[in-house]
Amino acid sequence: MTVFGGVFDGLRILLTGHTGFKGSWLSIWLAKLGAEVTGLSIDIPTTPSLFELTGAAECLDHRFGDICDAAAMAALVREVRPDVVLHLAAQPLVRLSYREPLATLETNVMGTANVLEAVRAWGGPCDIVVVTSDKCYRNDGRRGGYRETDPMGGHDPYSMSKGAAELVVESWRSSYFAAPESPIRLASARAGNVIGGGDWAEDRIITDSIAALTKGQSISIRNPLATRPWQHVLEPLSGYMWLVHQLRIGAQVTQGWNFGPDQKNIRNVQQLVDEFVKDWGSGSADHLDEAGAPTEATTLSLNIERAWSELAWKPAWDFERTIAETVGWYRAWSQGTQDLRRITEDQIDAYSRDAAALSIAWAVT
Repeated sequence: MTVFGGVFDGLRILLTGHTGFKGSWLSIWLAKLGAEVTGLSIDIPTTPSLFELTGAAECLDHRFGDICDAAAMAALVREVRPDVVLHLAAQPLVRLSYREPLATLETNVMGTANVLEAVRAWGGPCDIVVVTSDKCYRNDGRRGGYRETDPMGGHDPYSMSKGAAELVVESWRSSYFAAPESPIRLASARAGNVIGGGDWAEDRIITDSIAALTKGQSISIRNPLATRPWQHVLEPLSGYMWLVHQLRIGAQVTQGWNFGPDQKNIRNVQQLVDEFVKDWGSGSADHLDEAGAPTEATTLSLNIERAWSELAWKPAWDFERTIAETVGWYRAWSQGTQDLRRITEDQIDAYSRDAAALSIAWAVT
């Protein structure tokens, strides 16, 4: 058995956003699978940086560039001639979107259009997976998870930009890539709130928790009762790569897909922090009262029934295992004596073994 059917061995991939949290994990995993990856990012977004700590630049052809530069994007696609485009580059922060709404729209909406138009102008053949967000849906406060057929929307600039990015994807797919003979196939992926080792983005609960715990301070929680579809970063990455596999074999998967946790594993922020502190072995938390803070949704979850029934994809790690692996990674980092690239690759291997033990399709194909 070979994970993902061995389709990534020698595959030419253009990965946007490769220096970010998800992009760094994906760069390392793709390298392990033998892919030939060209990565494009505007910068290295955080300090510390998972990309730098793991030496992920060694895994791929590392480029700096801006997806908002349409001419440069088109030139790169013509140069690389990718078999696959994995589009992860984005402005990923809700609070930053309130401060910089136009830049958020430029990156998340026009940047996505630039990527798709660059591939269209080149002409393929190429399979594309555009990654958006669980926040692309019009949030009406429901308790049940959002389905792929629910309307796009978003009350804040970030969420709206992700809903708009999905509309861009649907427009390009319907207008340019719908014909059976089209050499370009296009799918999108909507993931839950990912956590895992190496995330230092601002206004993230794991980032705030690690900063407090390593300083011996209490963790400040803004919205303790807000629920999110927490999942380890490897869960949606396996979904993105399985989508690539399905596109490569000609499966009819050119649509949007949800990749999230089981409903039974959805927890609120307080429960997440409590589990994190328990596994860390020390620490405490308190409620941070932010008068006038930007509004964020209280309830958010994804329905993943279609991914399970039509892709045979499901999560491999439950909530407790997700937190344990995340704590293990950050503990290794805090000790400063361990090879974080090896720790990262070991977690990828453990996740793949566990998925195989559960007979999840991508791990036993």
